[in-house]
Amino acid sequence: MEAMVEMKGIGKSFGSVEALRQVDFRLNPGEVVALLGDNGAGKSTLIKILSGFHSADRGSMMVKGREIDFKAYDVTVARSLGVETVYQERSLGERQPLWRNVFIGRHRLNRWGLIDVKREKMETMELLSSVLGLRGAGLSPDASVETLSGGERQGLAIGRAMHFGADIIVLDEPTTALALSEVGKVLSFIGSIREDGRSCIVISHDLGHVYKVADRFVLMDRGSTVGDYRKGDITPEELMARMIGLNGEVKP
Repeated sequence: MEAMVEMKGIGKSFGSVEALRQVDFRLNPGEVVALLGDNGAGKSTLIKILSGFHSADRGSMMVKGREIDFKAYDVTVARSLGVETVYQERSLGERQPLWRNVFIGRHRLNRWGLIDVKREKMETMELLSSVLGLRGAGLSPDASVETLSGGERQGLAIGRAMHFGADIIVLDEPTTALALSEVGKVLSFIGSIREDGRSCIVISHDLGHVYKVADRFVLMDRGSTVGDYRKGDITPEELMARMIGLNGEVKP
């Protein structure tokens, strides 16, 4: 099976700080992988390399069978390969209408080169219905993001990525600061990514949340990958013990 993402020996430094030392990572088609580790483990740096925000200093990366030249790889190239990242914050403009949030930077244009507002609003309504499951009589594409709950906002950002053809979706702490009922919504949205045949990387500190939806768990510590476990091979308790053990000796 050809990997969606294959990273080998990835290293990255910022001045004298070595953020990534030796990272090997693989993401398979239709798979949800949880990327786990404490603050400073290197999770965010790794996904920013995948997303084109940072360039690796060493190592190699393949995306859908294409060997990546880090010097020519940026956010635009990553998006063209179907890589989209939904960050915990700043993913949406809260005071902007829903339809503008969906199409910001990627508007539908009519034959005169102008924004096709009617089409964008229609596609937004379809997205709200199919991805978020919102079908209220008062629902409008002109409503502001502020009218959505925290979980629905995450769903809108995830749905937007899927709408534009992303098949490698990275979620950065998607359940942080959400009520339990909202966490359930987000986990359901993550499940829909897999059901649609796409792949997903979830960065999280909350093992209890991601264990429900992830197929595999990759542990990081101080810039290196230190564990890779399939869900069927490890219990939540065992995985938690491995995570706690990162402060000391990590045992296989």
